Amino acid sequence: MIDKLEITIDVIVHATEDISKIFQSFNDVLEIEENDFNVTETTGYYENPIIMLNAKLVKKQAKSFMKKFLKLLSNNQINQLIEEIEERVADSKFHLRLDKQELIKGVVKLSEKETVKIKIHTPIYNKKESIQKFSEVFQGFN
Repeated sequence: MIDKLEITIDVIVHATEDISKIFQSFNDVLEIEENDFNVTETTGYYENPIIMLNAKLVKKQAKSFMKKFLKLLSNNQINQLIEEIEERVADSKFHLRLDKQELIKGVVKLSEKETVKIKIHTPIYNKKESIQKFSEVFQGFN
C-alpha cells in the first residue's frame, strides 16, 4: 500500500461553461467539494474570461479519491494506465486526463481533449521504481 499520496486536479473553465455544473459533477462523481478547489480568474489569449480550478488532495482525502476514482474506471482503462506508466510519469508524478464533458454527465472517461488534468504524486527515489510504485497505486485501491 502506498503511504504518501498527493493528487492535484486542474481544470480550465471557459466563459461558455457553467461552473456550478462542474463543481456539482466533482461532488457527485468523485466526492470532491467546491471548497476543496482554489479558484483563479484570468483572461485567455483572445481576452476571454477563464476560470482556473485547482485542488490538492493529501493523506486520507487522496486515498479516498483514488478508491473512488479506480472504482469508476473499467478494468481496461486501469490496465491501459498501467501499460502507459513510463510515458505518463515525470518527476514522481503520474499524469492523466479526463474528459470534462463526460464527467459532467457522470462518466469518468480518459481523454486527451477538453480535459480535467490529474497528477498523482508518490515519492519515487529511483526512476526504475516508477512502474512498480504506480502499479501498486492502481492495483492497491482496486
